[in-house]
Formats: sequence, C-alpha cells, structure tokens
Amino acid sequence: MAKIMGMEVLDVRFPTSRELDGSDAMNPDPDYSAAYVELHTDLGPDGYGLAFTIGRGNDVQAAAIRALAPHVVGRDVPEDAEALGQLSRDLIGDSQFRWLGPEKGVAHMAIGAVVNAAWDLAARRADLPLWKFAARMTPEELVSLVDFRYLSDALTEQEALDILRAAEPGREERIAKLEAEGYRAYSTSPGWLGYSDAKLVRLAEQAVADGFEMIKLKVGGNLSDDVRRMKLARETVGADIRVAVDANQRWDVSTAVSWMTELAPFDPYWIEEPTSPDDILGHAAIAKALAPIKVATGEHVQNRVVFKQLLQAGAIDVLQLDAARVGGVNENLAILLLAAKFGVPVCPHAGGVGLCELVRHLSMFDFVAVSGEDTDRTIEWVDHLHEHFTDPAVVRDGRYLAPTAAGFSARMHDATLRRFRFPDGPEWTEDAQ
Repeated sequence: MAKIMGMEVLDVRFPTSRELDGSDAMNPDPDYSAAYVELHTDLGPDGYGLAFTIGRGNDVQAAAIRALAPHVVGRDVPEDAEALGQLSRDLIGDSQFRWLGPEKGVAHMAIGAVVNAAWDLAARRADLPLWKFAARMTPEELVSLVDFRYLSDALTEQEALDILRAAEPGREERIAKLEAEGYRAYSTSPGWLGYSDAKLVRLAEQAVADGFEMIKLKVGGNLSDDVRRMKLARETVGADIRVAVDANQRWDVSTAVSWMTELAPFDPYWIEEPTSPDDILGHAAIAKALAPIKVATGEHVQNRVVFKQLLQAGAIDVLQLDAARVGGVNENLAILLLAAKFGVPVCPHAGGVGLCELVRHLSMFDFVAVSGEDTDRTIEWVDHLHEHFTDPAVVRDGRYLAPTAAGFSARMHDATLRRFRFPDGPEWTEDAQ
C-alpha cells in the first residue's frame, strides 16, 4: 500500500495589487496568494491543494497547514470514499486544533487545503479528473463522506440518499453533455473597482464578444460612482446580458437596501455579499426588501452550518460555495446537498489563485451526480493567473471546458513556485531592491 511520506507547504504570492486586479470596496489592494500544500508519496503520484488568501497572513495560513502534518504523514494513500471520509473526520476531530475554530477560519481552511490535496491524490491514482472520480461513487459512498452533525434538522442521511439516487439516471448523458458543451461561466474581469470607466467599457464589450451571458461589477465604494459605472455597463452590454453586482460585505442592512434601490433601475441580477457573511437574518431582510433582485453569498461563509441557516431562513437566492474556504470536498458535498434540498442554484465563487481550476470540478460533479441541474447556474471566471497551473481552467465561448487531466487541477508549475515563493522568490526579492 502506498503511503504519504511527507507534506510540504509553500507561501506563494502574486503581486496583483500593482495593476489593481482583484480590487473591491473592502479589499483595495490584494496580492492574490496561496498557502500551497504538496503530499509526497513513496510510490507516486503526489497530491496538491491550496488555501487562497490575499497577501499578508498567507504565512499564518501556511503555518496552520503545517500543523496538520502529524495527522497526514505516514497514512496510507487515500483511494476511496472510506479513506477520504476518515481523513476528514480525523482532521476536524483534533480537539485542540478544533478549538481555534471550531470549523471556521484559518484552522478550517487549513483542513480544507489538506483534504483537497488528498482528493487530488486519490483522483490522480484513479487516473480521473476529480469531477468524474467523485461522480462515479455510489450514493451510499457519497453520503458516507458527509458529516451530518448539526445538519439533521434540515437534511437527513436518508434525504441525502434520496437526492443522490434521484440523480443516478442520466449520469452518463450529463457527463457527455459537459464534455461536449462545457459549463456556463460569467465574467468578473470588467468590474474591478480600481479600473477606469474606459477599461470597464472595453472589458465589458470584450466579455459579450467572448460569449458571456453575465458580467459582474464591484460596488460599495461610492454611490454616485456605482450609479455611473452601472449605467455605463448596462448601456455597453444591452438589456439581454445579466449584470450582477458585488459589495464584498461593505454595508449594513439598511445601507444595502437603500444603495441597491438606487442601482435597481439598471436591472442588477443579484447583489453579492451585501453585508456580513455571518448575518443570516440580515441577508433575509435584504432579500425580502430587494426582491426580485436576487441575494447571493457564500465565498466567506465559514461552514455547512451557516449555509444551512441561510437556506432555512430563505436568506439567499444563489449559493456561492468556495472550494478553499470550508473543509474541502467533503464539506462542499454537504453544501451541494443542502442546496439541492432547498432548490437553490449553486454559482461558485472563483477567481483568486486556483479557484477557477478547482470549482469547475465541483459544479460539474453537482450537475452529474447531485442536483442534475444547470438552469440559472454559472461559475465565476476571472482571466488571470491560470498560466501558473499545469491543468489550467479554460473558458471558450462563455463556457468552462470540462477538465480531462487526472486530479483536482491544483498543481502549480515548479517554475512558478520558485519565482513567486514569499519572501525569497525572485519576484519579491527583485521588487524589494
């Protein structure tokens, strides 16, 4: 049996703040970064995962991942649902590490990075892309991966089994559809808050020409600026293209309602992260006041329990899970099942470092094996940093192509790791001179 012989963690940072890529009302100067983990095995292949951050603090995230090494090094290489479920339970069940959350924040993101690396390793061993590897598991195997503690008042094991069994017919047809057509994407690239009006218009025009049916603008810095930019975007793309907006947690509830009322004449499709991601009742109040404008959130939702409450309260119309915020594939499976139970479409958060690469697997797996739905579902697309990955996400004619390479697509090129390693990589030492 192959074993995990070592776990290496690197602090990798990209200087995206230089061009204001990723800028928004809450995060004006992010340096997109990854606490990057490699699981080294004795017989090969290795496994790769990451936690996404925006610069300072990436060293803290990397240290948290390293603290999990005693649970990982020396284990048999996971190859099936049983082993992947046990690894997740062992990591989350470490009571002293759990105290730092519980199941939230830096500690939980560290677990997610390791769990995702283990899934990458298992899928590589099976010589399958992760979306297919997971979609070939039985409903019983998939349910065994989920921690139903704290969920049973909203989703029982039997209900989860029923959802998965209902999706079994047609799996192969949906796989064929993904391979032929891909999965719908939307573009955030035109909308960064630091971009000029001219750049917004140019990139919005390009997005429509490239086949995107929705774009997204960052809002929340200045109301008059937002009204002007939203008007420009709507005039540029026309009435048939959806325009979503994202406040990145900038507002109180009343401000969210009044601000969005000013933007309503330009037909925003959704308002994303209008307030604190922990404020379930606040989101519910905003959703009630702004309907039919949809409310979306999820990239900073800490765990399956908060998602459960958002769904129970009718507080969100769109669920935006994140591949690297919660406890990895296992917990995201729980979140997909919750969304399916409540009939809420999943439109994952992406962009960042590696998030586009990862979440396409989760959406495609959901379409094949969980919800069986792709109506009103779309994955965020931001066109930067993909060249640093060995299996980069590709969008063509406004759709993510289905990945074919084995694994979870998290592996970076060795040259990238050498150049952007912080603080001693050439990208940072030369910049400091």
